[in-house]
Amino acid sequence: MVTPVGCQSRDASGRRVCFATVLPAPGLCRKGFRLLHPPSPTFADLGLTPALLKALDGCGYTAPTPVQTQAIPAALAGRDMIASANTGTGKTAAFVLPALQRLAVTPRAAGSFGPRVLILSPTRELAAQSLEAVRRYSKFCRVNTGVIVGGVPYREQRQLLERRADVVVATPGRLLDHLDRSWLDLRGIELLILDEADRMLDLGFVEPVERIAAACPAGRQTLLFTATVDAAMVRLAARLLNDPLRVDVAGGSVAHAAIDQRLLRADNLDHKHRLLAHLAGSEEVSKAIVFAATKRDADRLAGDLEQSGHAAAALHGDMSQPQRNRTLEALRRGRIRLLVATDVAARGLDVADISHVINFDLPRVAEDYVHRIGRTGRAGATGIAYSFYTGKELSQVRAIERFLGRPLPPHTIPGLEPAPVRRPAPAAARSGPKPPVRSKGGEAPLKRRHA
Repeated sequence: MVTPVGCQSRDASGRRVCFATVLPAPGLCRKGFRLLHPPSPTFADLGLTPALLKALDGCGYTAPTPVQTQAIPAALAGRDMIASANTGTGKTAAFVLPALQRLAVTPRAAGSFGPRVLILSPTRELAAQSLEAVRRYSKFCRVNTGVIVGGVPYREQRQLLERRADVVVATPGRLLDHLDRSWLDLRGIELLILDEADRMLDLGFVEPVERIAAACPAGRQTLLFTATVDAAMVRLAARLLNDPLRVDVAGGSVAHAAIDQRLLRADNLDHKHRLLAHLAGSEEVSKAIVFAATKRDADRLAGDLEQSGHAAAALHGDMSQPQRNRTLEALRRGRIRLLVATDVAARGLDVADISHVINFDLPRVAEDYVHRIGRTGRAGATGIAYSFYTGKELSQVRAIERFLGRPLPPHTIPGLEPAPVRRPAPAAARSGPKPPVRSKGGEAPLKRRHA
């Protein structure tokens, strides 16, 4: 084989290397030699159309993230794929861009009327985020979109389905309602995308997802994106995907290097409230999400913060979709500084300038801790995550630490330190002259004489 121009024949380990800049795959040159210093790929290197590149440039995106670098070429090649990466690493663009490219370069099948791309999301907030990404990246393309989620009248959604939509973003429950009523035809689906698939498993959407997938053509392409991969996820992928390619950018790690994680021990509930009041009044906290255990707790905490003069609001599942949309928009525009939420917002909320996450209550599931704190430190920014706990919640702390594979660093706030933990005295300090053992009759037994 002729060595390409610009290549060195061998490196110190005896392997051929090259300094070419046109890559058929990450780390390889045009002739397939390993690059000694691989250049950082650009979106153009991934093979995206000029219209998509123009939209990305307008968004200010300069280079793809690792998950985008690996997932986009595989998706464009038509491969089924299961991709795992930490929260906030650009997973949405990693599946939206290949979907839009498919629509741009592949004509609609003759006689097909229904959607061609279906994106399933576990929550309404995450569905809205995906729809926003589709519209943002398709700015210079002709793409008809629609969203099918709960909290919206059926009639409006049925009217939307009567129009030809290229991309539909939906939550499984509401989409299945339309499917059962024969208001939706999925026989034209070319690409099925499962976003935050692990969360869908947590919420019990396995059966609805499988029923929806069964209504799609068997020859479709399927992309599954998840933050974590466990045995249940592997079984789901085996049932829905065909010879999938595995993309693991997280490498099994759930670390958030850009997030300063701080564990605060509280003596009791009142101590937690004082810690929260201190952080809420801190100038360092520009915009924060406070996580509460229940909807009632979220309303109560938000009310207390408002009474203290803070711009605060609650976000939970009992709110209608318009209410939730208004609350999130107020948070993005800065009219709300402190959002008190339940885990319904942990995976669906995407606000770029969240400086702090405060776990007033620890999550019941250790994995949710990762998704909660992932609301800060996004898109190259840094963030701080505070987690309050009392002695009764120590088991939850240990579960989170086991999931992370490392201990959470303890932290204290001057003037709000917890009371010292009283440890039992050593056995030697407690030992003294033992009282004589009484017999059943109440008399002390005679000491046995030894011969």
